[in-house]
Amino acid sequence: MSDYDLDAGPDPAAYAAAAAEPEVDAATDPVYAVGIGPGNPEYLTPRGRRAIEEADVVVGFSTVVDFIADLTDADLLTCGYKDEREALTTFADRVADGERGTAVLMGDPNHSGYQFVGKVQDVIDTPVRIVPGISSLQIAASRARTPMEDTEFVTLHKSGDITPGLDRLAEAVGGRHLLVLPRPFDWMPGDIADHLLETGGDPELEALVLERLTHDDESISRFSLAALADYAGGSGAEETPFSDLSVLAVRRTQPQAETRGEQ
Repeated sequence: MSDYDLDAGPDPAAYAAAAAEPEVDAATDPVYAVGIGPGNPEYLTPRGRRAIEEADVVVGFSTVVDFIADLTDADLLTCGYKDEREALTTFADRVADGERGTAVLMGDPNHSGYQFVGKVQDVIDTPVRIVPGISSLQIAASRARTPMEDTEFVTLHKSGDITPGLDRLAEAVGGRHLLVLPRPFDWMPGDIADHLLETGGDPELEALVLERLTHDDESISRFSLAALADYAGGSGAEETPFSDLSVLAVRRTQPQAETRGEQ
C-alpha cells in the first residue's frame, strides 16, 4: 500500500479518478465499492445490498460497517483512520486468495468517498467497480429544493487541503445554490458560513443545516447566513451544536420576478 501524505500528496482520490473504470470480463469477480446510503437501510440500493450479501469479506470504517452488519454472513474487517492500512492489507490478502470482497462507504462514493476507493484500489490487483448509493447530499437537495443543475457541491469531509473547495464556494455563493459536506469538527456549518461572509456572501442568504437525514431523529435548522456564522469557531464535538452527520445548504439569491409587459 502506498504511503499517502494527505497534506503533501499524492491524494488517493486522484489515484481513484486517474482513469475510467476498466472493463471486467465475465470470468472475473471485481471488488465492489458500495455506497450504502445515509445509514437508513431503506435507502440501500438492491444492487448494493447484493454485493454485500454475496461477499466473503467486507471492509470499511466501523461506523459504516455497523449499518450493514446484519445483512451479510461475510467476515467484517472494520477500521478507523489509524488502523485502515492493516485492515486493507488483510482485505487484499483475502481477495488475492480468491475470496469475494466488498468495500462499504457512507452515502455515494462519487460524492465523498474517492479517498477510500483509491486506498482500496491501491492494495489489490482485482478491478474495483463502484456501486453508487443514495447520498445524504441527494436527500438534502430534495429537502432544501436546490436542483443539482443549479447547485455548487463541495465536500470538505476529507483529509488534506480543502482550500480549492472553499474557493469554489466563495465564488459561487449567491449566484448558485450551495451544498456542502462539512468536515468534523474544524469546518462545521458555522465555520463555513463565517468564511462565506468574509468572502462577500450576503448575510441574508437562507442557510439550512440538515442533520441525520432519513433517520428517525432527522432535523433541519434554518438560519440567515449571518446567524449561522455565530456558531463559528472551535474544533471539537462539544464546541458546535451540529452533528458530524450534517449537510449545509445555502440557497442562492432569489431572482427578481419577471414582469410580463403588456402586448
